Amino acid sequence: MSENLRREVSRLVDQEVARILEETDRGVTRTVNRALGVDDGAPAFDTARWQARLGELLAAHHIPGAALAVLADGEIHELAAGILHTGTGVEVTPDSVFQIGSVSKGYTAAMVVLLADAGKLDLDAPVTDVLPDFAVADARATRTITPRQLLNHTSGIEGDYVNDTGRGDDCLARYVEGARAVGLTNPPGVTMSYSSTAYNVLGRIVEVATGRTWDEALKELLLDPIGLEHTMTLPEEVLRFRAAMGHMGEPGESPVPTPLWNMLPRSAGPYGGISATAADVARFARVFVDGGTAQDGTRVLPAAVVDAMLTPEVEMPDQWFLGAHWGLGWGLFEWDGARGFGHDGSTFGQLAYLRTIPEKGLAIALLTNGGGAAPKVFEALCRELCAELAQVAMPGFEPAAEPPAVETVPFLGLYKREGFLMTIAEGDGGRGTLRLTYEGADGLAGTFDPLVWHLTPVSHTPAKTVFAGRRNERDAWIPVVFYALADGSRYVHFGVRATAKSA
Repeated sequence: MSENLRREVSRLVDQEVARILEETDRGVTRTVNRALGVDDGAPAFDTARWQARLGELLAAHHIPGAALAVLADGEIHELAAGILHTGTGVEVTPDSVFQIGSVSKGYTAAMVVLLADAGKLDLDAPVTDVLPDFAVADARATRTITPRQLLNHTSGIEGDYVNDTGRGDDCLARYVEGARAVGLTNPPGVTMSYSSTAYNVLGRIVEVATGRTWDEALKELLLDPIGLEHTMTLPEEVLRFRAAMGHMGEPGESPVPTPLWNMLPRSAGPYGGISATAADVARFARVFVDGGTAQDGTRVLPAAVVDAMLTPEVEMPDQWFLGAHWGLGWGLFEWDGARGFGHDGSTFGQLAYLRTIPEKGLAIALLTNGGGAAPKVFEALCRELCAELAQVAMPGFEPAAEPPAVETVPFLGLYKREGFLMTIAEGDGGRGTLRLTYEGADGLAGTFDPLVWHLTPVSHTPAKTVFAGRRNERDAWIPVVFYALADGSRYVHFGVRATAKSA
């Protein structure tokens, strides 16, 4: 080794050591202070009080059961309340396993960015460079869509393509082959529209780049190095543990168990197929808090991978649902000047939530087994935990007491994407209100009863107009954003998905 190279290696090692020491200093200081009985100003986690609060919220909102894990002061605190299954009465314990749904996307994204950092793929080259057989219905998009666009949800690929391609190890290869007929919600790169389909393509990229199935690569690249012993992807693995049963029901009603434990095919793995304990989800988030290292010091992700995933890639039309921006895999937000990341997940009857504020050393993972009011439970817990443990105010979203005057005529009409139709009409709540009717279209026509949201204006600028929508007074408010692309085409952003105005 030449002297110049030796000096450069030494410099890089010194930099990395200094960075690790800086990242862990706060946690070490607090640990030492606790051992010495010194008050460092950070509130201690009151397990008994938060346990009582969790149980109180579940009862008030008719949620059968939940597990909560909170990373605070360098430790993960585990809580559980309620029952796993209303038909059996088995209690939820901290080691109970839940389906985490789309929180799984953060794991798939981490593998893709890790492989790119290792030089095994290029995030900005066409997907066809690594998957020659990849195609969607639009030939031009097929040639130009990149892994980066898949990661940050700007590929434009219709997001809700479900195809049960069996339990075999070729399920993702067959899924990608079947996706050739999937259309676009918008041209690639022009707006953010949430796409689960894109994440299954990413899962197949992981398989080709590693020579492993997505499930095997997940274990080798993330689960084993981090020590996530209660995280898995296959039903036969889940059966080793206490598993939550999903439940369905409207807010305020007592939910009933779903007919099957898992109604997603194996091919849904990369976008929503992981099951885990709440503590394991918090441990995964902790890797990002600690700059890429596991709790035992094992380097899992290079610092460059963590930085890339937490750097804003695209501004969200809807600034509230999962954050103001999207990175490479995570929704990104800033509350009270503190930057954070997170994701929500839902399967048939189970809902999962993760919010993390790295600079505060805080991560909150809540896993629930159903009930339409689970979002309200999470919002209450997250707001209270952030305020007490990080002195951060979580913003709310609801219309003002006196909503602004908005001209609604430009928004009226039909908005359609593959499988779904939205009709925007004048509302019943007076001037400026709208009514959104959501129903199946094409092959999904008539598969579910139309759903109706009542929209009240929140804000208006030349670029976009924001409404708050809910079906009834028991629902939480959700953002509905009307905006136009650079070419003048009109869109509505609803449920984190972009849908073009068709008539």
